[in-house]
Amino acid sequence: MLELNIIEVCLYILTGGVAGFAAGLFGVGGGLIIVPVLYYIFSAHGYEQQHLMHMAVATSLATIVITSMSSALAHHKKQAVLWPLVMLLTPGIILGAWAGGVFASELDNGVLTSIFAVFELIVAIHLLFKKQPSQHATSINRIAATAGGFVIGFISAIVGIGGGTMTVPFLHWFNVSMQKAVATSAACGFPIALIGTLSYVYTGWDQQGNASSIGYLHLYALFFIACTSFLFASLGAKIAHSISEIKLRLSFSLLLFILSATMFLS
Repeated sequence: MLELNIIEVCLYILTGGVAGFAAGLFGVGGGLIIVPVLYYIFSAHGYEQQHLMHMAVATSLATIVITSMSSALAHHKKQAVLWPLVMLLTPGIILGAWAGGVFASELDNGVLTSIFAVFELIVAIHLLFKKQPSQHATSINRIAATAGGFVIGFISAIVGIGGGTMTVPFLHWFNVSMQKAVATSAACGFPIALIGTLSYVYTGWDQQGNASSIGYLHLYALFFIACTSFLFASLGAKIAHSISEIKLRLSFSLLLFILSATMFLS
């Protein structure tokens, strides 16, 4: 493994700034940006080819542990987080996130890259057409919550996101307003990211044992990305209010299409 250098540090700082700004601007987690960018940074700096995607996903999840706490606190102050729902979803999320991380760790780097590219393409198409499920006047029972939480946690851990792209429509389906669904989703991002990160640390313990990483988690990348994404998220949120919603949605959709295409080509 190569030593950390100033160029690598600058790239991590830039990645965190862009991801945080985009998350604040578009209202979607930065994992969809962090994962592909880290993949190319790790590749360019000589990290082991067979572990590139696992490292990118694990590090992305670790940054979300920090940003989700900040986001959840902000929503909590506005009394928008439905904590009973968070508690109801959490058992399934924990099981799913752990299983997703373990499953992804068994996949070949190329297969995991393709899965991420397909998922990012689906999200881009969803944003382009802005399809939201219709609401159903019913409450979420424990079985539905556990099953839904498991699927959300499982997929999120595989692709390195906080799960908002799935949690929000899932909650909206069960007659939760969009505002509270977004706030509750932000709180759910913490157990998803925490357990997902731990699963990659555990499964990669014997693979990446060096000073710059724990398991598949890259410590330097986590530090610099988490710091800068936290700072730039508020800037993106402020600018978002001066730009039309449709322009924001189409811009982010285009960005995801580009990132998805580059991952396919890789």
